[in-house]
Amino acid sequence: MYWLELAGEEDAFAAREAAVAATDVELLAPGVASAGSVGLARGEAVEADGTAIRRLAYTRAAHEAIARTEADLAAAAAALDAAPLDRSGTVAVRARNVRNTTDISTSAAERELGGVLVDRGFDVDLDDPDHVLRALFAAGERDDHEAVPGADGGDSAVCALGWVAVEAARDFAPKPTDRPFFQPGSMSPTDARAYANLAGAAPGRTLLDPMCGTGGLPLEAGIVGSDVIACDAQTKMVRGTRENLREYLNTALDDSGPDWHVARGDATALPLRDDAVDGVAFDAPYGRQSKIARHELADLVGGALAEAARVASRAVVVADRDWRREARAAGWAVDAAFERRVHRSLTRHVLVLDRE
Repeated sequence: MYWLELAGEEDAFAAREAAVAATDVELLAPGVASAGSVGLARGEAVEADGTAIRRLAYTRAAHEAIARTEADLAAAAAALDAAPLDRSGTVAVRARNVRNTTDISTSAAERELGGVLVDRGFDVDLDDPDHVLRALFAAGERDDHEAVPGADGGDSAVCALGWVAVEAARDFAPKPTDRPFFQPGSMSPTDARAYANLAGAAPGRTLLDPMCGTGGLPLEAGIVGSDVIACDAQTKMVRGTRENLREYLNTALDDSGPDWHVARGDATALPLRDDAVDGVAFDAPYGRQSKIARHELADLVGGALAEAARVASRAVVVADRDWRREARAAGWAVDAAFERRVHRSLTRHVLVLDRE
């Protein structure tokens, strides 16, 4: 078993993203989840070294579980003293009061738990230890979301003790304003990475974005190793996406990056064969008419969803409204739906879809 240290403030969403890289993910407390195993991708036994965790946007790290107690230092010390520890070498203790939700002093926790390890025969090396013990103290209400195990809105108070196993790389592209091509309204790299991951981005897979805009989603999919296909109705966006992908998937990765292709095209009539890609992710237009062949917005999104179902078995749709009815009409089953507030006037609706 592993403890997952979540990032951001939306635990249900973070846990759902983590489920692409771990099995049996369950929310335990604010910022903390459990997992049965890590290094898996959508149920397939791949990357057993935990590489999949490194690609996540909203998981900080996975820790090999030692014990779990209430968010109480004395209980945590007693559990550590009683736990089997099949390690040798030097150690260090790193404690975290998750989002300041408990009254635990992290420095006191590190001293107390470090003392337990010393009493059990370990030497402490704070600079370059062989093993790092992570102590996560968290309390408060869990998120409430029907698609995420453990996200039941209940009260929780947890100390999760574990050996640090793998940490997320968090190697996002630069923020949109620092890229060669930028347009207002571009998605943050962290969110783009999460949506690409939910759509199945990984080495050896191909991700399609049929409404690529400035290329944020294809860019993050490419950074994690996916081959990328992108298209947009506007020539300006096609050129800009090519510029951004060339900068960060070729130059920045020393020409060792994935294959990518960008073309001008209609998301409702893709020039791709059936089941041509592994996943689709797109950010639908927000409250405005499309410029493609005079489509109304609903026709555009509905047509894009139908084409996505033809070319892939997995999709993630981001929009300023709920397109579940159109998704189901296009042949998709809704695996999960999230509402993510961006600012006062924008809430993003995120659909995670599986083809029926």
